[in-house]
Amino acid sequence: MASGPRFIAGTLIMNLLALAACNGSAVERRSVQGDSVHVAPADSLVATARNGAEIWFTLAREANGSNGTRCTERGIEIRRGSTRLKVPLLYTGSSPVLLNDSIMRAFLWNHCAPGDPYLVDLRTGHPVREHGRGKP
Repeated sequence: MASGPRFIAGTLIMNLLALAACNGSAVERRSVQGDSVHVAPADSLVATARNGAEIWFTLAREANGSNGTRCTERGIEIRRGSTRLKVPLLYTGSSPVLLNDSIMRAFLWNHCAPGDPYLVDLRTGHPVREHGRGKP
């Protein structure tokens, strides 16, 4: 069995490389705000389309409602294999709904309240405001 400084250094390097290779979704992200530490939620799978497209909550931001409530609004990412598409400028506080294999509906949230619904193309990640539907 090998021992000595080289073996220990090599083992340490291998362990660090293995840790760095871990999926980022399993690692909690922390930020310090004032005297408190905020732990951002880990990425979480929301839905899977029949064609294999996966809808994930990724980014997170803390928000304050007009009545003083606090909430976490989440960004959305579409994953297919190794491809990841971030849905731009759309944070939500509710789970998106798959309408079919190419479109999902998600409500834009601001200050802990749902706003306009958006239709998001699962192939491009492009959101378009849905006309003719009100808030939930």
